[in-house]
Amino acid sequence: MADSTGFDVDAMTLNRFVMRESRDHELVILMNAIGISCKLICSAVQRAGVASLYGLAGEVNSTGDDQKKLDVMSNDMMINCLVNSGVCSVLVSEENEDPIMVPKEKAGKFCVAFDPLDGSSNIDCNISVGTIFSVFEKKEGSEGTAEDLLRSGAECVCAGYCVYSSACELVFTFRGGDVHGFCLDPTIGEFVHTRPKMMFPEDGGKTIYSANEGNSNYWDQPIQDAIAEFKTGPKPYSARYVGSMVADIHRTLLYGGIYLSPADNKSPKGKLRCLYEGIPMAMIIEQAGGIASAGLFEGKIQRVLDIVPDDIHCKCPIIMGGPRDLKIVYDSYNKAGVETPSL
Repeated sequence: MADSTGFDVDAMTLNRFVMRESRDHELVILMNAIGISCKLICSAVQRAGVASLYGLAGEVNSTGDDQKKLDVMSNDMMINCLVNSGVCSVLVSEENEDPIMVPKEKAGKFCVAFDPLDGSSNIDCNISVGTIFSVFEKKEGSEGTAEDLLRSGAECVCAGYCVYSSACELVFTFRGGDVHGFCLDPTIGEFVHTRPKMMFPEDGGKTIYSANEGNSNYWDQPIQDAIAEFKTGPKPYSARYVGSMVADIHRTLLYGGIYLSPADNKSPKGKLRCLYEGIPMAMIIEQAGGIASAGLFEGKIQRVLDIVPDDIHCKCPIIMGGPRDLKIVYDSYNKAGVETPSL
């Protein structure tokens, strides 16, 4: 609500929104800690050039990828904010091979998995990057272990991402709730509610497909056939692929279309990490009215949110979009004799 001068005198900030929606003080503290870490990362990303933060840090992460300087810095920012929030017991980061156990005197009920800087391979050429996170609660009677995170997305209590680009936008959802977007207002240093009840375009939106076609030789035939149909139908789709999952999913959520990172002959379990990429993005897409499928994975077509991770860094395939475009993928599998769920 703006007054006569044009200033919003009743801004719906992140903390205020979470308190209104949840009435859970610990959840407000958690989201505040995540919000602060995203502000810190955003500042580092925006100053990367002048502060000489481009380039490699000389280390590798939990999955063997070379770490950028900003990877290490972003990871430290997330860990420090969450450990000192007083509401977390276990943290899992893409950048750490082992789970991070919060000291008992600072421990709380939440377990958080995160990719502190998704798409960081693009950072040196100034392409959009982001942070992805999922939140679980400790199991009853648990003091906080990695097992508390090895659960399906059905038990995820909160999922979100923050994209660092022309604006800094935080998008998240609580289990069973709507998807909401917040934009960082640099004049007050707060995330402000700007996208209420985000929904996947009902008609499927723009005809866009997003996939790394450099892997097409490794895809199974139904995926190759589906991509061919997107490209050669009566109205061929446009190809849009950034290579930063946050950027690609954010565009897909807002504009529509389909995002594909399927299992293939080279990576039969997919390429994306289940806990801090697959589950949170699937929860957001589904609660915004879209479909989050794993495609053909472990012998059957299944939802990403039905997968139970067997390791904190395990991987899963992802195919996300609306019924219009998932039908093309599922029809390709049906023609190959693979049973698919109804849409």
